[in-house]
Amino acid sequence: MKSIIVTGGAGYIGSHTIIELLNNTDYNVISIDNFSNSAANSYDRVKALTSRSFQTLNVDLCNDNDLRLQLSGINNIAGIIHFAAFKSVPESMADPVLYYFNNINSLNNLLKFAKEKSIPNFIFSSSCSVYGNADELPVTEHTKLKKAESPYGHTKQIGEEIIEFFTRANPSVNVVILRYFNPVGAHISGLTGESPINKPNNLVPIITQTAVGKNSLTVFGNDFNTHDGYCVRDYVHVTDIADAHIKALDYLSQHKNKKNVSLFNLGTGKGVSVLEVIKSFEKVAQTKLNYKVGPRREGDVVSVYANNNLAKTELGWEPQFDLDAMMLSAWKWQQHLEQQS
Repeated sequence: MKSIIVTGGAGYIGSHTIIELLNNTDYNVISIDNFSNSAANSYDRVKALTSRSFQTLNVDLCNDNDLRLQLSGINNIAGIIHFAAFKSVPESMADPVLYYFNNINSLNNLLKFAKEKSIPNFIFSSSCSVYGNADELPVTEHTKLKKAESPYGHTKQIGEEIIEFFTRANPSVNVVILRYFNPVGAHISGLTGESPINKPNNLVPIITQTAVGKNSLTVFGNDFNTHDGYCVRDYVHVTDIADAHIKALDYLSQHKNKKNVSLFNLGTGKGVSVLEVIKSFEKVAQTKLNYKVGPRREGDVVSVYANNNLAKTELGWEPQFDLDAMMLSAWKWQQHLEQQS
């Protein structure tokens, strides 16, 4: 049986993707995580939602020796799905060196490992942050990248460039780069979802925690040049993101790619403001949120949303969840957490 390595497998998107891999493919799954912003109990939730076992390894991807030592005996690897990275915009603004060290070194070590082990397929988690404040919306895969607004976004731009040059030198490795927009929500069961060990910086977990009195919600700016003055993003359900990785693996393994590096936007194609997200949550949760408006936050892009036509036509990927369904799934997960506490 061929194996798939999933880095950052205990994290939010990684764990949801492992669920989809175990439930919908025949791959042997090997999850790698060093639990820098996730907890090992996420694996217990994965096991409860699947009928198959998987291997887990505690590996620091920035430590090349550790990586080689723990993966040396694993062969017949069909591909790597690389989620592991630091991803907080405000944290990257406060500690840029940490982000450049972690996100770039981990990618370099993995690419070197893929070359040495003759691993044919590699899927890289990128981000809509690579577009910066784009001149035209929606952005396509051909939209010219502007200056990154944060070190986090810049590490994703650099990562994409490293991959481009790497595949020129190593054409036997084929790569799909997936530019996520704003993954939100939780598994439809309500039994697993976003659960960072550090204080969340993402909007939706802050919303759900605020609703149960465990956090406070500050909206950073309402004077942007958007339809209602609030930042606009493209929110996409985490299970839709996970499904795209299964389709990207099929795309590569079936040799449908026309070049060594294929690039796809993963978004719904709809721009939604922060205020509209809040209103959607209030509707599905039937509760009023207590929030305040603060000053703009350094590093935030004003507006970005996707043209996802290429992912639809090439990968056969179609988002299944609308905004209300995303918010309802996140709320079900928060309620589950409250029952467990």
